[in-house]
Amino acid sequence: MADSKERKDTGVDAGTSGSRRTVDWGGQDEYWRDNYGARPYTQSDRGYEYYQPAYKYGHESAFFYGGRAWDSEVEHDLERGWDQARGESTCSWLEVKDAVREAYERTRTHSTAA
Repeated sequence: MADSKERKDTGVDAGTSGSRRTVDWGGQDEYWRDNYGARPYTQSDRGYEYYQPAYKYGHESAFFYGGRAWDSEVEHDLERGWDQARGESTCSWLEVKDAVREAYERTRTHSTAA
């Protein structure tokens, strides 16, 4: 990941434009909790808690990448970072990459400048 970007808990300084956006995970967490079951990649025997780390990772990463569209480089970087980002979760990247991508794209297209 580029050295000009720094991940933070409360916000992200993205790219070189100096843009700053607010990371509002609370609203997104509620959205995904209410809607995850209708996603084609979810499995009915797995609760929201299984997918939650992936949604959060995708959401936060959209700010980190400064609104950049999902591409093979973003996907590769996020795959490499998944082992650390998932915390105590046991799900593999292949099991959650669609959830990460969907949260990333939702945040990227719905976020507003702070």
